[in-house]
Amino acid sequence: MQLLDLLIPTAYAQSGAAPGGTQSLIANFLPIIILIPLFYFMLIRPQMRRSKESREMLGKLAKAGSLGLVTTGGLAGRITGIGEVYLTVEIADKVEIKVQKSAVSSVLPKGTLKTL
Repeated sequence: MQLLDLLIPTAYAQSGAAPGGTQSLIANFLPIIILIPLFYFMLIRPQMRRSKESREMLGKLAKAGSLGLVTTGGLAGRITGIGEVYLTVEIADKVEIKVQKSAVSSVLPKGTLKTL
């Protein structure tokens, strides 16, 4: 034996399945295939529903004049003016503030502000 044969062992080919079989390809992509519908139903679809509800609520603000509303900051008041981007909200007698339409978290039914 030579010195080189002692230092570097002989490599033999392993017997087994042929690489690139359809079974291993499907098994490799199965988690990704499962995650796509999961992300859609758990993340994308609920966000689209919330966005649609928010657009509908802002559409109702443009039609109604003296509805009550609550902002994301917690202020409750009555709408006195509607602009392109801003609303004028009366939060107390003769106290009006301007609020962005996107800051409205909910619209109150008529008569609710008197009970607050």
